[in-house]
Amino acid sequence: MNLAGLSLRDLEYVVAVSELRHFGRAAERCAVSQPSLSAQIRKLEDALGLSLFERTSRKVLLTPRGEAVVAQARVVLEEARRLLALADGSDGALTGRLRLAAIQTLGPYLFPHILPVLRSTWPDLTLILSEGRTETLLEELRDGRLDAVLLALPVESDGLVAEPLFFEPFLLAHPAGHRLCAAPGLSLNDLDPAELLLLEEGHCLRDRALAACGLSARGGGVHATGLETLRHMVAAGAGCTLMPVLASKGEDGRPATVGGLVEYRPFDGTSGKSRPPGRIVGLVWRVSDPRDRGLRDLAALLHRTLPPGTESVIPQRGE
Repeated sequence: MNLAGLSLRDLEYVVAVSELRHFGRAAERCAVSQPSLSAQIRKLEDALGLSLFERTSRKVLLTPRGEAVVAQARVVLEEARRLLALADGSDGALTGRLRLAAIQTLGPYLFPHILPVLRSTWPDLTLILSEGRTETLLEELRDGRLDAVLLALPVESDGLVAEPLFFEPFLLAHPAGHRLCAAPGLSLNDLDPAELLLLEEGHCLRDRALAACGLSARGGGVHATGLETLRHMVAAGAGCTLMPVLASKGEDGRPATVGGLVEYRPFDGTSGKSRPPGRIVGLVWRVSDPRDRGLRDLAALLHRTLPPGTESVIPQRGE
């Protein structure tokens, strides 16, 4: 096969199927009929002399050689986007499609706050939003399946740019009428480790909660799959938990109290620190992304658009 027979559009089809694991949904994303997409992929496979996908009636899987081809296809498509940006004079600007993801303990509570300003600033930008766990999102970012990720810093930043946006404090979520209601102040030392409810393993918020409380990972105890389940466990009187301030509010901006059964209290600043326990939220993208300037503009905009209850974080260059 020579270069004349290699189509960037065909590479887009292949990447879409590899990401969605479904020919129909890939065709919808690429705005083409499924028969046309399938035929073009089959044509490309014939030209390359290999099978990119295992096709069954229930699922689509990448073959080992297909994984290598898809990884290189992402590189080719990214460089092609860079070429087009140079040609139209918009090098580095946010145009076309932006695949933006956030960790699961952040996305549902931050996206409603930032989407209006993103839409007004870049009305022609097509946003594709998703959520996941830190490890998975970083893997997808490095592989080119995502363009930018919102998560808690720090992260392993080899080949990545990480811009801090804001500090989000943790609140104590406890059942209504809990013994700590009457305490004049609240510190982490007031917590009973036996009462602490956690997310299941794999959530970075679980690790941060344990670290904030000076505890090691526990094999037993009661765990939840997500923050909403955790909130309802508190409402049921199962214990207390550390809740990010954005997750403590409902859609109307008022505390999410689950029928008045959950209360929230802020922590005092910890000993020797001006801030209470919490996390620094940042925007992360690849160093090689041709839209680096636009992504820095996005980070600056998000830095200025502080969600309620959070504090500004000044980026420390060189860290």
